[in-house]
Amino acid sequence: MRKPLVAVSTDVRHFENYKWHAAPHQYLEAALSGAGVTPVLVPSFGDRLDMDALLASVDGVMVTGSKSNVHPSLYGGNASEANGPYDEERDATTLPLIRLAIERGVPLLAICRGIQELNVALGGTLATEIQEQEGIMDHRAPDSPSQDERFAIRQPVRIQAGTCLAGVFGAGEIKVNSVHRQAVGRLGNRLQVEAVAPDGTVEAVSVIDAPAFAVGVQWHPEYWVSTDDASGRIFRAFGDAVRGHADVRTRGLAAAE
Repeated sequence: MRKPLVAVSTDVRHFENYKWHAAPHQYLEAALSGAGVTPVLVPSFGDRLDMDALLASVDGVMVTGSKSNVHPSLYGGNASEANGPYDEERDATTLPLIRLAIERGVPLLAICRGIQELNVALGGTLATEIQEQEGIMDHRAPDSPSQDERFAIRQPVRIQAGTCLAGVFGAGEIKVNSVHRQAVGRLGNRLQVEAVAPDGTVEAVSVIDAPAFAVGVQWHPEYWVSTDDASGRIFRAFGDAVRGHADVRTRGLAAAE
């Protein structure tokens, strides 16, 4: 059997005299080897894309992390150079894609910037530069040339009982590699908190009434997917949901014939 296809968000970057639509290797490798699916990059062309046709052709959506932030105008905030960089072409693509994936029951995994896009897509807000707020930990990566050091697993989060992730890990504490400087502010409509950091920062959410797996995590399970059990579990759960959706879709197509 073929591996199901998963649509993956892309950043718009400018280098080598080209405009690129790209995604980091770690996410694509984690989709392929951790979830057992085939990642397909979705160019950030916004409403020029036929989202209906796209979601009819894939069995999952993965929204990646990125250095850029969601533009504050999308949640009632004020843009500033300090809060950037921004990627409005990505925003114009991922937010409607997220909403439609949830509506169509296409499994969704949103990571880092992705959880923030999920929150904004459903009407929530973001808290920026959270390390400057009293009582909030510094969730940023350490200043190091080593990516392994920057993405080291060092922070505990508590999984809430009765949630989707409690079904993946069990309720209680796990350790993660949460690397960010903004976070969920006001929670979006239809979202429930799945996990929190010791300082109360929201570290994972899910869509309450979604017909399929629809989870966002603030940390980076893609980085250690092959060596860290918790990271691997998230991608295996996502992969299982994607395959379940593919099976249902295949049976539906066969019945229609």
